Amino acid sequence: MKHSLWGDGSGLDEAIAAYTAGDDQRWDQRLLRWDIIGTKGHIGGLAAAGLLTAEEHAALAAELDQALTASDAGLFRVTEDDEDAHTALEHRLVARLGELGEKVHTGRSRNDQVMAALRLYLKSALNEVSTAVIETAHSLLAFGGRHAGVVMPGFTHTRRAMPSSVGLWAAGYAEVLLDDLGLLDAAYDLTDRGPLGSAAGYGAPLPLDRRAVSDALGFASPQLAVTAVQLSRGKLEAAVLCALWAVARDLAVLAWDVVLFSADEYGYFVLPAELATGSSIMPQKRNPDVFELTRGRAGIVAGLATQAMAVAGSLPGGYHRDMQLTKGPVMEGIDTVHAMLVMVADAVPRLGVDAEACASAVGGDLLATDEVYRRVRNGVPFRTAYRQVAAEIKAGGEMPSLDAETILAARANLGGAGAPALDELEAVAMRAARLIGERRQAFADAIAGLDGSGGP
Repeated sequence: MKHSLWGDGSGLDEAIAAYTAGDDQRWDQRLLRWDIIGTKGHIGGLAAAGLLTAEEHAALAAELDQALTASDAGLFRVTEDDEDAHTALEHRLVARLGELGEKVHTGRSRNDQVMAALRLYLKSALNEVSTAVIETAHSLLAFGGRHAGVVMPGFTHTRRAMPSSVGLWAAGYAEVLLDDLGLLDAAYDLTDRGPLGSAAGYGAPLPLDRRAVSDALGFASPQLAVTAVQLSRGKLEAAVLCALWAVARDLAVLAWDVVLFSADEYGYFVLPAELATGSSIMPQKRNPDVFELTRGRAGIVAGLATQAMAVAGSLPGGYHRDMQLTKGPVMEGIDTVHAMLVMVADAVPRLGVDAEACASAVGGDLLATDEVYRRVRNGVPFRTAYRQVAAEIKAGGEMPSLDAETILAARANLGGAGAPALDELEAVAMRAARLIGERRQAFADAIAGLDGSGGP
């Protein structure tokens, strides 16, 4: 590694340099475009403060536009010679503009530079994840609508409990995923605060208009106390990962159901060949690897959240190099959850539903509660009816059979198996899609003059 933004030029042992850089080069490639955009906002603030002339600002802005074009085309990359994306960008500017390139770091530290790029990246990424959540909810609701009239067992303690329906199964997962948007929104709000001008955590003795720079970069507001920027680092990444874990957890539970319900012993769902893998030794096998890996990846996200919390939770105030180690986990978490969402949204609609197998499993003791309430409707107190039915089951008695229409009709209250609120949830999803779309557009509009393409 030949270049860094710090030090007196005397150099650092190569092994130490490589160790301290860690895997920053891997993760910083995706931060590069956002560092360029953040730098464009920063030089605007320098020009407004009289620290750059109009000509200098124009020359830097033009070079940054070229850097962004090159980065987006894969022609400008963070290399092994660069400590990170920020070093790579400044080195490029100095190589092309000489001393003018060296002015770009005026009034900022690598600390607030990292946070600006990371928060811009996270805003874009969280919008993508939120959109994928909504698309997955749409997929589930459509699946539930196609099979709304199919009764199936509901389970507690992994034992058959009461009648449910495929429509209700899908509606439940759609709703909890839509609920997760609130957590993602909270993480977005924490992210949506401009850090530039905080420098290394105590500001810079220059007349910088932090609010104007924050506005130019599309942040909802600047982070007010300059010390709060470094105090929030690590905690922010952990908060994002915890919101991501909620999504991953819901997808994992859904995946567990599919693994179970598509097994031969259940047979409610049918796993098509294109979603299944085989065995290297057993030619008859059709394995639900897609859903098993979705289930497993939720554990990875939980581990990443724990990793960020462990690093951020062990530090005193101010900046510490440990904080570098929270960047990779949050990016990996975003990648993992986004991939899980895309896969589930694609796979669930392909599942087959064996209505006969589902219906045949809804009988016997599963209808005990229905029999209790039949007696309640005839005037028997609930507790008495409960004891009567329990005694009959213990004595080997059988519960009266019910057809699917009767079962669903008895559960036609809001959110029941016969009325799983699919239309209402679709309206929630549409409303969320509109709000996320407006947020994405507002962000794009805010930085349209900075990224040269109308935004992300």
